[in-house]
Amino acid sequence: MGKAIAIDGPSASGKSSVSKGVAAALGFIYVDSGALYRGVTWQAIRKGVNVKDAAAVLECMHNTDWDFFVQEGAAVFSVDGDVPVQELREKEVREAVAHVASVPEIREFVVESLQSLINFGSLVMEGRDIGTVVFPDSPYKFYLDADPEERAMRRYRELVTAGEDEKAHEVMESLKKRDQIDATRKADPLKVAEGAQRIDSTSMTLEDVIQTVMDKVQENV
Repeated sequence: MGKAIAIDGPSASGKSSVSKGVAAALGFIYVDSGALYRGVTWQAIRKGVNVKDAAAVLECMHNTDWDFFVQEGAAVFSVDGDVPVQELREKEVREAVAHVASVPEIREFVVESLQSLINFGSLVMEGRDIGTVVFPDSPYKFYLDADPEERAMRRYRELVTAGEDEKAHEVMESLKKRDQIDATRKADPLKVAEGAQRIDSTSMTLEDVIQTVMDKVQENV
């Protein structure tokens, strides 16, 4: 059985960059758990389903053919034979995914799917409930955080680089809204997992955060 490194945290806390860096350094498989929630959301949108209608989204999800595989060091999935990548980052998906991710039955499907990925090998998985729900028994649990203003600027820079035209204040409001939903949802709210090392990356470089995670992992090997 492979190892699972769990890296949780709120939006734009650096989870993706850190997880990819750690996975590359260790030769582990990188997993973006949020991509699967966005995949469910994207499928509902392209099928014309109201993303706020939990029953309809759930039906759409169950009627979809999901396939998981490893590609270039990362776990990815196909949706009815299509492999969405950039589509998962579209604004419509970003703004709707929190509603979809708050549905308990959808979370159950995603959690079971994520847990099954350990069959591919050792993982570095980022998300919001990896250390609390997906792999709670892992000895490698981390919680990344940063000041809200810093996280908003990181997300703003990402969007500008991607060609989006959102304003900085719009990004900040969107981030606050997502934080609120994540922290207060009834199913698996965002919180620091028991035994997790909390890392405030506000004033740290990406390399420093990756090294901090690596040092802790190597302590437990």
